[in-house]
Amino acid sequence: MIDSKKETSSEQHTLYVETIQEHKRVINKERNIYEITPKHRRFRVYIGRFFELKKGLHSVFNELREASDKDYLELMINSGGGLVNEGQQFYNLIQEKFYGRTVSYLDNMGYSMGALLFCMADKRVVYPYSDLMFHTYSHGSHGKGDEVKSHVDHTSKKLERFFYDLIVKRGFLNEEEFQQMLIGKDYWMDAKELCKRGIATHVIAEGYEMSALEYLKKLKKNKKKKKEKQGKKNPPMMPVKRNLRPMVK
Repeated sequence: MIDSKKETSSEQHTLYVETIQEHKRVINKERNIYEITPKHRRFRVYIGRFFELKKGLHSVFNELREASDKDYLELMINSGGGLVNEGQQFYNLIQEKFYGRTVSYLDNMGYSMGALLFCMADKRVVYPYSDLMFHTYSHGSHGKGDEVKSHVDHTSKKLERFFYDLIVKRGFLNEEEFQQMLIGKDYWMDAKELCKRGIATHVIAEGYEMSALEYLKKLKKNKKKKKEKQGKKNPPMMPVKRNLRPMVK
């Protein structure tokens, strides 16, 4: 049961905080065994572009930092990407306040920083037409020559390590793919590919949520049914036997 709701918005993102009352689920009625979910808050953030130009995410992050260890975070992602620094702030917040209690939904796209944010969650949910794209970062610097070189070298190392920890360490891209990404290759993935790679853990389709493995089995089963149906519509033709008589000149 939802008791109350609060909204906080930044330029690009919107946060809804909902208080959910204690809930009991019967495990064994005869033995009086119940599973109790204590009263908690659900912090749900709708993610747009990572491109805050004014006060940034001060009010949203301030509200998120009020979370207790019983609360959890939902990220509703429909993002073409943006500033890596802003995405790293979300990473820091998850590590600090929602570690092990974060769910991300790819609703409907997650490109660049949007893809990385999706990967930060413990549970990662997609829809049949969700898509995701990994690519390398863009950054620059200005100043005196030695300062520019020093800044670029430092930033490149930091960002490569950040990308590596989120993508390669978790098995979403292999080492070779990661190196190809760093030199410019884009990796586009649909729901099926996301499930195969373990990037998506669950899929919502046809009114219910299933595991990624269940979804892949469902796709395989549907493909087989479609093939059988096409086979019935177009039965194989039997070869026609012909008695060819030799031509007499």
